[in-house]
Amino acid sequence: IAVLQIVKESQQQHGLRHGDFQRYRGYCSRRLRRLRKTLNFKMGNRHKFTGKKVTEEILSDNRYLLLILMDAERAWSYAMQLKQEANTEPRKRFHLLSRLRKAVKHAEELERLCESNRVDAKTKLEAQAYMAYLTGMLRFEHQEWKAAMEAFNKCKTIYEKLANAFTEEQAVLYNQRVEEISPNIRYCAYNIGDQSAMNELMQMRLRSGGTEGLLAEKLEALITQTRAKQAATMSEVEWRGRTVPVKIDKVRIFLLGLADNEAAIVQAENEETKERLFESLLSECRDAIQAVREDLKPDQKQREHPLENDSGKVSNIQYLHSYLTYIKLSTAIKRNESMAKSLQKALLQQQRSEEDGKRTPRPQDLIRLYDIILQNLVELTQLPGLEEDKNFQKEIGLKTLVYKAYRCFFIAQSYVLVKKWSEALVLYERVLKYAREVQSGAGAYTNSLKELPDVQDLITQVNAEKYSLQAAAILDANDTHETESPSQVKDGKPLSERFETFCLDPSLVSKQVSLVHFPPGFQPIPCKPLFFDLALNHVAFPPLEDKVEQKAKSGLTGYIKGIFGFKS
Repeated sequence: IAVLQIVKESQQQHGLRHGDFQRYRGYCSRRLRRLRKTLNFKMGNRHKFTGKKVTEEILSDNRYLLLILMDAERAWSYAMQLKQEANTEPRKRFHLLSRLRKAVKHAEELERLCESNRVDAKTKLEAQAYMAYLTGMLRFEHQEWKAAMEAFNKCKTIYEKLANAFTEEQAVLYNQRVEEISPNIRYCAYNIGDQSAMNELMQMRLRSGGTEGLLAEKLEALITQTRAKQAATMSEVEWRGRTVPVKIDKVRIFLLGLADNEAAIVQAENEETKERLFESLLSECRDAIQAVREDLKPDQKQREHPLENDSGKVSNIQYLHSYLTYIKLSTAIKRNESMAKSLQKALLQQQRSEEDGKRTPRPQDLIRLYDIILQNLVELTQLPGLEEDKNFQKEIGLKTLVYKAYRCFFIAQSYVLVKKWSEALVLYERVLKYAREVQSGAGAYTNSLKELPDVQDLITQVNAEKYSLQAAAILDANDTHETESPSQVKDGKPLSERFETFCLDPSLVSKQVSLVHFPPGFQPIPCKPLFFDLALNHVAFPPLEDKVEQKAKSGLTGYIKGIFGFKS
C-alpha cells in the first residue's frame, strides 16, 4: 500500500484542508467500521467485546494493513484536535500525549507487520518513515529534542530516497513531507545548541506559507525568548532628538525586534506573507502600547498636565507611549499602502483582460484605503509631545497632500466609470493642485518622502487621463445626438394616442407595454342643480299662544297641591 498517498488524500478530502481534525477523526472511525465489516473482522458483537489482532498469518489482503493505519490516523487526529483545545484548557495536554503514544503504538505494529515477506519493499520503507514521523512528533511534544531530531532525520532520509527512486509525479508527495519536517529538525537542532539553526528558522518564517503545525507557536515563543535575552542590555531609546529610558521588558523586546520585523516585511516573497507579517508586527505593537498604558495609569496628573519645569515637555513614559503609537500608525499606513499597490496592479490587469465570475477590484476599494491612511495621519499630528515639533507637522502635512492627491485620483476614476465627465475633470485638476503643492514644499523633506508614491508619475498619469477623458466625453456627446433622431424619440404618449405617428418603441414587445392611460383621467360632467327655498323668508305664520299650555306654577304650594292631586 502507498501509505503516504493514502494518508494525504484522506486528510485533504475529509477536513484537514480547513484544519478540522474532529471531522477527520470521524472519517477514520467510519472507515474502520467499513473495513472490519467487509473483512469480517469484527470485535465481537453489541453485547460482548472480543479483541482481535492482525497477525502475519491472516495477512492475505492489504486492507488488513489499512485497519492498523486508520487506527494510527484516528489516534493522531484526536491528539491534534486536543492540541487546539489545549490552548484554553491546559489539562487536555495529558490526554494529547496519551493519544500520540497510542498512534505510535499502532505505527509500530504496522511496521512489524510490514517486515513480512508478503509486503513489498516500498511499503516497508513507507511504514518505517511513518513510524519515524509519529515517533518524532511524540518526542517533540515531550521536548526530548535529541530523540525527536533523530526520528525526524530518519523519516527525512527515507522519503528523500523514495523521491529519488520514482518518477517526478510520485516524488512530489515525498518532497512535500520532507519540507514539512525540515523546520522541526532545525528547531530541535537549535534547542540542542546549534545557534545557526535560528537564522534558518527565521528565513523559513518569511516563506509564503510560514511555519505550520507543532512548530508555529513554538517558533514565535523562541523568537520572543531570544529577544528577551538581548533586552536585558537595552535601557533607553532615542527618537526625534530625545532619549527616553525603557524599563518595561515587553517594550524592550518589541523595540529590539522592530528592525528585524521591518526587514522581514521588505524581504517577503508575496503579498500574503507580507500581510501576515504586518499583522504580527501590529499585534506586538498593541501589546507593548498596552503595557505602557498600564504604567501611565498611576501617573494620571503627569499625563494630563505638562511638567512646569520642562516648559511644556511631556513625561518620559508619555513620550514613549507617543513613540509606540507613532510606530503603530506608521505600520498601519505602510500596510494599507501595500494593499493599495496590489489593488492598483489588479485594476491594471482587469483593464487588460477582464475575467467573468470573479469579483473584480474597483476604484472605490482604493478610496476606502486612502481614507484610512488620511485618518491615521490626522492621529499622528495629535500625538502628545509633538505638537510643537514644526518639522514633524510639516512632514505629516506633505504626506497628507500626497495621499489626498491619490485619493482624488481614484475618486475621479470612479466618476469616469459612470460617465460623469465634468466631475472627473474637476477632480483631476484638484489632483494636479495637490501634486504641485507637494513638489513646491518638498525641498528639505525629500528623504522622508522617498518611501511615498512618486508624485511626478501621478502628474504624468493625470495628464494622460485628462486627454482620454475629453475624447471620451466628445464621443459620448456624439452618440447621444445620433440616438435622439425624431423617429426614435419617445414622448411618453400611449399607443392609442399616436396611431398617426411612426415611432420605434422597444417597450411594445415587452411586458410593460403602454397601450392606454390607466387608470383613465378625470373628465368634466354637468353637475346636479341646486335649489334654494327663498319664499320661506316671506311667509307669516298664524299665532299659537292660545293653543300653547300655560306653564305650571312653581314653589312649595304647587308642590303640595301636586302631591294631593289638586290641579290649578
